[in-house]
Amino acid sequence: MTDTCLSCHGRLPDDSPRTGCEACQYSVHTWLRELPRHLVLLQDMLRPDTGPARRGGIGRAHAPLPIRLEVLDLTGPGQPVLLDDPHGDQTGGIPMTPLLMGWARYLAADYPAIRTDAHGTVHIERCDGARVRTGADVPGLCRWLDAYLPYAATRPWWDALHDQVEQLLHRVRRLTHTRPVTRPRDAPCPSCSAWSLVEREDELHITCTICPARLTPAEYDAHRAHVMPALASLALRIAATQQTAA
Repeated sequence: MTDTCLSCHGRLPDDSPRTGCEACQYSVHTWLRELPRHLVLLQDMLRPDTGPARRGGIGRAHAPLPIRLEVLDLTGPGQPVLLDDPHGDQTGGIPMTPLLMGWARYLAADYPAIRTDAHGTVHIERCDGARVRTGADVPGLCRWLDAYLPYAATRPWWDALHDQVEQLLHRVRRLTHTRPVTRPRDAPCPSCSAWSLVEREDELHITCTICPARLTPAEYDAHRAHVMPALASLALRIAATQQTAA
């Protein structure tokens, strides 16, 4: 097995069966939870905006299309792999549902299934398909894939799954004009002492915007509990000194 994460190339624990680190698995987990929330926005965006005619515009030889193709590229039917494009005239990419379904089928074909025959012999075989009980739509497929992420993060194709889900979400965000929520944290960075630590909703670690420091939530809580009482006491002494001087 590799000793570094296939996605971020960070160090993996010794003798770990993983090919994707905990942080990258957490990111894919949050992306799969986020994708279904964009569906309402994308459905509202399918029809192009209408409005009064504008003077000075360029004439049009044909009526405008009744739908926005870039949104249809994401929400419509399609193939789970890109088609050959020898002339370079294709745009967009794999739509959401085919891409997620393609990964569900691929993962299911790779996942070992245990079967016991009539004689009591145990057989380890491959699954014959992805059974998405809640429906093979975007929400159902995202929930199904999320449930199997711990297994996916041990496979040699982990980086392809990580990259394709990330690229899909980037395409969605470009249309919906959304971005992950980033929250500043109130404790200073343990490495550079700047108040520059931030928490991003799709990342496991709390990171510094100035230096390479990365803390898990537990590490940040321990760091905050250690430094904040002294900083609060210092702030009270400064305030008391300023009051006395006034």
